[in-house]
Amino acid sequence: MAANKINSELESQIKEKLIKIPAFKTLGVIIESIFEKECIAIVPHNKAYDGIFNSYHGGMLMTAADTIAAVAVMSVTGVNHTFATTDMNIRFLAPCLTDVRVKAKVIKPGKLICPVAVDLYDMNDKLVAVAQVSYVILKQKQ
Repeated sequence: MAANKINSELESQIKEKLIKIPAFKTLGVIIESIFEKECIAIVPHNKAYDGIFNSYHGGMLMTAADTIAAVAVMSVTGVNHTFATTDMNIRFLAPCLTDVRVKAKVIKPGKLICPVAVDLYDMNDKLVAVAQVSYVILKQKQ
C-alpha cells in the first residue's frame, strides 16, 4: 500500500527544522520525499569519512540511518515533539562506494516508543545495509 503524502505545511515545517540541525548540514542530506511515516533521502559519500576499505564507513551509514529515520518520525509526530534514539542495529550487506539512498519507514508509531525500519541502497540500487532504529517520544514542546 502506498504511503500518503504529508500536507505541505508539515513538510515545510520539517524542512525548516532540518536546516537548523548541524548534522544535516554536515552530512549534506538531500531529502527526496517525505510521506506519512516515511522519508527517502540521499546522503552523499564523503571520502573524508571513508573506512579502511575506501568505502562508506559503517558508522557513517549508521548515522545516515538514524538521521533519516528521525525525519520519518517527524512525519508522524510533527516538529514540536522531543524524541531520542533509544537503540539501533544495522546489518551491513555490501560495501557502499557511492552516495547512499536511505529509505526510512515507521513500523508502528506508539505513544512512547516509535520503531523505524531503514533500508540503505547505493546509487546503483544495490541494498548495502538494513537497520532498525527505535525512538522514545519524550514530550511535546510548548
